[in-house]
Amino acid sequence: MRNAVRNIRKMTDAKEATEAMPKVVAMLDKLAGKNVISKNKAANLKSKLAQHINKLNQA
Repeated sequence: MRNAVRNIRKMTDAKEATEAMPKVVAMLDKLAGKNVISKNKAANLKSKLAQHINKLNQA
């Protein structure tokens, strides 16, 4: 999980990051459902990743 999030944060190509986002979101939701991470933590990570992708799209 940490590596997937880290990899998206490293990406500088908006298209590549946008394509990877659904897989990471699904993984975060699955982990939150199994109580591996809290639902708030999953929501916070998804929000930060979305902000990162939006920033890439603007640049």
